[in-house]
Amino acid sequence: MKHAKKVAELQAKQAEALLGGGLTRQEAQHKKGKLTARERIDLLLDPGSFEEIGMLVMHRSRHFGLDKQQFLGDGVVTGYGSIHGRRVYVFSQDFTVLGGSLAEAHAEKICRLMDMALKNGAPVIGLNDSGGARIQEGVVSLGGYADIFYRNTKASGVIPQISAIMGPCAGGAVYSPAITDFILMVEDTSYMFVTGPNVVKTVTHEEVSSEELGGASTHASKSGVTHFTCTTETDAVRHIRRLLSYLPQNCEEKPPHLPYESGDESRPALNSLLPENPNQPYDMKEVIREILDADSFMEVHKEFAENMVVGFGRLGGRCLGVVANQPAFLAGVLDIKSSTKAARFVRFCDAFNIPLLVLEDVPGFLPGTDQEWNGIITHGAKLLYAFSEATVPRITVITRKAYGGAYDVMNSKHIGADMNYAWPTAEIAVMGAKGAAEIIFRAEIASAEDPQAKWKEKEQEYAERFANPYEAAARGYIDEVILPGQTREKLMKAYSMLSNKVEWLPRKKHGNIPL
Repeated sequence: MKHAKKVAELQAKQAEALLGGGLTRQEAQHKKGKLTARERIDLLLDPGSFEEIGMLVMHRSRHFGLDKQQFLGDGVVTGYGSIHGRRVYVFSQDFTVLGGSLAEAHAEKICRLMDMALKNGAPVIGLNDSGGARIQEGVVSLGGYADIFYRNTKASGVIPQISAIMGPCAGGAVYSPAITDFILMVEDTSYMFVTGPNVVKTVTHEEVSSEELGGASTHASKSGVTHFTCTTETDAVRHIRRLLSYLPQNCEEKPPHLPYESGDESRPALNSLLPENPNQPYDMKEVIREILDADSFMEVHKEFAENMVVGFGRLGGRCLGVVANQPAFLAGVLDIKSSTKAARFVRFCDAFNIPLLVLEDVPGFLPGTDQEWNGIITHGAKLLYAFSEATVPRITVITRKAYGGAYDVMNSKHIGADMNYAWPTAEIAVMGAKGAAEIIFRAEIASAEDPQAKWKEKEQEYAERFANPYEAAARGYIDEVILPGQTREKLMKAYSMLSNKVEWLPRKKHGNIPL
């Protein structure tokens, strides 16, 4: 009887933990269209796979009336389960329990989960929905955040870390997601900022809403803090599940390789995709879609620095990371934002053994005082550094322009690319023909009877010599000039050849990337 009573008490406590300590599930579900912490986990993981850890944990504070507000789980649900049959660790903050605020016990649960994920080599997913540090616990709350940041950093590059912002994320709480690999935000219900609108108004006298200051669209298009924006929480969960399908469990494994039967791999549509006028834009995403397996491209940072396209895709079932200039936006130039965006993505792919495909059409770096004064030199060097240190298989295809220092930076043979292809339309030169002719033939043009005609003549002369890939190919900087329709077939063979590539960097503690 005594044993049965204890079992009944335990079941009652577990039921209380499942319901949460504040709003009912139905109330929480209808509040701003948000799901409960447990409903999010149920949607995210494979059915029946979730095993909870620390359900009965409670806070230990006795200050400011907290002794009368004891809730099982202390505002966060932690545990493990599977996605696509593969192990993952997940924590989901519960805003209905003390506002999801983080303090000692809450942080301990998350830290324990992260330690387990790191020891067992599996991804960790955080579903963030918290009002921030629990003020009543003082410095203990701040210490809890720091404990999490420390583990984020230790796990970086070892296991994939994904953060979904499902509600408010303010103050020190934003730095844990910032250290993780990918951030997802939900439109209209989530926001991130270091200081909220009230503090901003007090200090700078700016009137700004939470959505304008740190909403999903703001961080997707302006700051680049978030990698994916999702219309609903269900959409966010779908994004996480799809994203994980491209990623390995940890840095010691290769990404999942799907079964694929080869057929006719030619893509004749690519032969007529580029416009005849070399200054006319086209959509690089059409090139990507033609080269990769059907419907396999998942773009990352879609709304940020649109002159650069990055994302995951598959080629013959093999996972790739794609980095491509976008001629349809700012002519595909490299600038501060696009360089940083691409560098971060390249380093992630290299950390997790994901081969890189670079599609290049770049007229150079964006000129101007705004770029120079804000450090384009340093930011451009980030991308150069990222490619140079990457040891995964790296292949570049030059579709059209490859001018100046940008040619070097975009995974050229000179910085360690394994294979470099070019389409016949490729132009590899220090600069465009017009500017080059003006400099080289300045005296000749100035002394001509018709300077404009002479300039046109010399521009044509320079273009005929350098606006093609054959000089670079003659020096071995380009491995082969291929017809666009052959690109997919050539790449499939090249990645298969490179599948066992091993390359070691010089022994060192770590490099000093120009941050």
